Amino acid sequence: MARRAIREYDAKRLLARYLPDYLPGFSYPGKIVLVEADTDWDRLAADHPWLLTDRLVVKPDQLFGKRGKHGLLGLNLDFAGAKAWIGARMHKEVTVGKTTDKLSVFMIEPFVPHDQDDEMFIAIRTEREQDVIYFSLQGGIDIEENWDSVVQIPVPVLGSIENVDIAGHLPEFEGKDAAVAFIAALYKFFIDLAFTYLEINPVALVHSTVIPLDFVGQVDDTAAFEAGRKWGELPFPPAFGMHRSLEEAYIRSLDEKGGSSLKLTVLNPQGRVWPMIAGGGASVIYADTVTDLGFAEELACYGEYSGNPTTDETREYARTLLDLMTRRPDPQGRPKFLLIGGGIANFTDVAKTFTGIVDALREYKTRMQENNVHIYVRRGGPNYQEGLALMRKLGEELGVPIEVYGPETHMTRIVKMALEER
Repeated sequence: MARRAIREYDAKRLLARYLPDYLPGFSYPGKIVLVEADTDWDRLAADHPWLLTDRLVVKPDQLFGKRGKHGLLGLNLDFAGAKAWIGARMHKEVTVGKTTDKLSVFMIEPFVPHDQDDEMFIAIRTEREQDVIYFSLQGGIDIEENWDSVVQIPVPVLGSIENVDIAGHLPEFEGKDAAVAFIAALYKFFIDLAFTYLEINPVALVHSTVIPLDFVGQVDDTAAFEAGRKWGELPFPPAFGMHRSLEEAYIRSLDEKGGSSLKLTVLNPQGRVWPMIAGGGASVIYADTVTDLGFAEELACYGEYSGNPTTDETREYARTLLDLMTRRPDPQGRPKFLLIGGGIANFTDVAKTFTGIVDALREYKTRMQENNVHIYVRRGGPNYQEGLALMRKLGEELGVPIEVYGPETHMTRIVKMALEER
């Protein structure tokens, strides 16, 4: 399961479209628009005439919270005021926590007058053995300070929300029946649209009508085959403060085009330790091992190739990583380490993937020599003997130190071989 954060705009769009399937009569209209630097304001108003008649709320929509505490909420504005509010903040650099980035995406929706006493907190989280529904009558920006007011309602794996006594877990309050019905419907929405986390804080209860104000959502992107027809065009924007390099974007495009998994995040382009790891779980273990050996600051990247990628896909993945690794030698002349590792594959053809890697290594032979690259290989799985033989033969012609091991060697042993004495 890969948890992917989505914009509040998309979360509310999906809520407005699908919650009525589980809660007939749900009245949230889903009036919401996104604004970016190139937005045509005249066209926006023409397409959404409510912008000219409703009082409005404006806020950034870039996957960070606490917008009210950071002064990033424009409340009870008219259309001209919303336009001016966004104009004054577009491309402005702000710091949220320890992260600094520029504001570039905003959302506008109708302003909902309500008392602070009407604000509730509702969240749902997927855990290993159950889902947990969270509820509090003290919603809003201070929910952490009021966490002792939060009720937790477990829903067992494969359990039905129909068998959960939601009302019995909640305190008595005006509008409780509406809240219970909303929570039950929201959980069905959560399951059917493959959410892994969902938080509406605050959610207002106005005249026994539930109105979502702020919405945070994460979905399981591996469930796209099942939930994608409901998602429609659902982008997964980078987190606030994160910007994909051209190389990361290229690998992402390969990942999206095929059925395998290709991931690459560059952590330190000047780092000397470059893992090229098969398998998502293995990639975590290798990164942890590099860190445990005291080389966290030298860890250049994090990623994986898995799901039986083709020779061409693996070749492109290796070429991209090698190009990044060999752009400039270490200023102190120290060696760089390429760790071609992984566990014992279940169905990934090691010979096929290693054929693509070997092609890329041959292409970057000279640059690897110039960068004093040392290569360590450990792999097992279908056709691993053939794949390791390709690597050993390559070592004879590459002019680069290369050590090759199979499943008889512990998976992370090559990390210690490379780094312990360096």
